[in-house]
Amino acid sequence: VQLQASGGGWVQAGGSLRLSCTASGRTLGSYCMGWFRQAPGKERECVAGLTWGGGRTYYVDSVKGRFTISTDSDKATVYLSMNDLKSEDTAVYYCAASHPTPSYGRTWDLEETYDYWGRGTLVTVSS
Repeated sequence: VQLQASGGGWVQAGGSLRLSCTASGRTLGSYCMGWFRQAPGKERECVAGLTWGGGRTYYVDSVKGRFTISTDSDKATVYLSMNDLKSEDTAVYYCAASHPTPSYGRTWDLEETYDYWGRGTLVTVSS
């Protein structure tokens, strides 16, 4: 599965961006999906997860209430809608896909949970 993240860019603090993740030649509805980010000098962290079929969502505390992970009706695209952006949200954002597992609800934020990764898209938030 080849994933592609897009939609990054430059935005002022308080602004919004929506990132998109697509897979070449297939839909994403049969995967659990995650959005990760890596800020300069920091380890990569998972900010949001979405279960197979879009049934449940998970967020790291620092983005709760500001970020939303979702899919379109065809499940061909997974989005990360980001509102009220802060300078600390500046990072390269990656999407990742996991084959469904019973433990996803406990492991959604771990890199090793995911089987496929896309190339990142840079988000820069200017304060």
